[in-house]
Amino acid sequence: MYKAGKKLCFGVIIGTRAYFNPDLAIDVRKELLRVLDECGYDYVILPEDATPTGSSSIETREDGLKVAAQFKAHREEIDGIIVALPNFGFEIGIINAINEANLNVPVLVQAYDDYNDKVDLDHRRDAFCGKISVCNNLYQYGIPFSDTTLHTYDIYDPLVKADIIKFAGVCRVVNGLRHCRIGQIGTRPLGFNTCRASEKLLQKYGITVVPADLSELIFAAEKIADDDPDYVAKSKSIHEYAQVPANYEEKMPLVTKFAVAVERWTSANACDALAIQCWDSLEMNYGCAACVAMSMLSDKLIPSACETDIAGAVSMYALSLASMEPAALMDWNNNFAQDREKCVCTHCGNFPCGFIGNKDLKLAPLGVLGRTLGKVRTFGAVSAKVSEGDFTFFRISTDDTLGRIKAYVGEGEITNDPYGMDGCIAVTKVPNLQKLMKHICHNGFEHHVAACRTQVAGILQDAIENYLGWDLYVHE
Repeated sequence: MYKAGKKLCFGVIIGTRAYFNPDLAIDVRKELLRVLDECGYDYVILPEDATPTGSSSIETREDGLKVAAQFKAHREEIDGIIVALPNFGFEIGIINAINEANLNVPVLVQAYDDYNDKVDLDHRRDAFCGKISVCNNLYQYGIPFSDTTLHTYDIYDPLVKADIIKFAGVCRVVNGLRHCRIGQIGTRPLGFNTCRASEKLLQKYGITVVPADLSELIFAAEKIADDDPDYVAKSKSIHEYAQVPANYEEKMPLVTKFAVAVERWTSANACDALAIQCWDSLEMNYGCAACVAMSMLSDKLIPSACETDIAGAVSMYALSLASMEPAALMDWNNNFAQDREKCVCTHCGNFPCGFIGNKDLKLAPLGVLGRTLGKVRTFGAVSAKVSEGDFTFFRISTDDTLGRIKAYVGEGEITNDPYGMDGCIAVTKVPNLQKLMKHICHNGFEHHVAACRTQVAGILQDAIENYLGWDLYVHE
């Protein structure tokens, strides 16, 4: 996970302009830093007395260069830049600060309201107009930026905090995807042309694929001793994570040792997400399913995609970065009777507990493969029904023919409708589902879709449209 365990850090720029009262920056600075503290974010900002205008505010090019030097000194810490305009602001100081720092991180531009009874020269802000000028400069310099919900708002408006939290998600997605490593364990299964992906297109955006032959993991698992501390601990954690049927206990050493081998390989190769050849070589040549190992990794925010779906793993990782919650990979799988806005989304058994939303997880054999390979060889899948609530769906695809990455994103709900299928089951309701299915089919998207249990479509839209530059369809 991107900078796991580290608080996000923002470089803060307070803009001002000589024609306006610089004291207007005092309350803005105080309240903005209070909100950042409340959210648990770190920040880098000039000392209050660093410039002639005070309150850490900047105006001239010289002021901007002070900020740039400070930001450069904290390059490894700063995840994004927040520009706050307590008045019109002077674009020269602001643009020189951002351009000279050259951090290549997301930028958020805020501006604050005037009050109708305070528009004399001592109290007027004109930040409404100043924001346009600052954004114009960012556009000229080719520096992408994020906007706030409202063009301007009151210093104490709750939207200030909400927009900063959203921006934090944008920073995690953009910075995380630009430097991520996706582990590919095993080759793509023969029957899954749909899971093809272009490593070169992914690498263009900083996404590195780290491959390993499935046999490496199988041999590593087979070498793990029964008294290995990692094995003992993992056996205990699996039994706490899901119910294990007594008649399959003899299969648990295989399941557990493979899980340990995968986690060790993931750590050794600094992978942020995985795509695993779970079908069907592992079952035939080793004797169990990979599902619970994948489920538990995803639950720890190391998303694990089925069927060596590399682009699916990237999609899951983007959702986990946006939400800081577990993501699942699902099939758009079944219609739900004649309700044309509902779809049954399922997979053999890889959903993480945090996505499922309840603790009623059971280990079982794979349903489909169990009929052909036998239940004993295919044990290790999670069986669960996903609890009702909101969800965001997201998918990227590497389009080699067009030479670009494309994606779609949207939001819906998971219902409590019963459904008698094995595996992991989520009955979903998506507005205008038929329109979405037509877009998926006509644009060559895969049958897999990533999902998380919070509404983060806006975060992904901002990250993709403003910073990553992928083709994006936003479903509404």
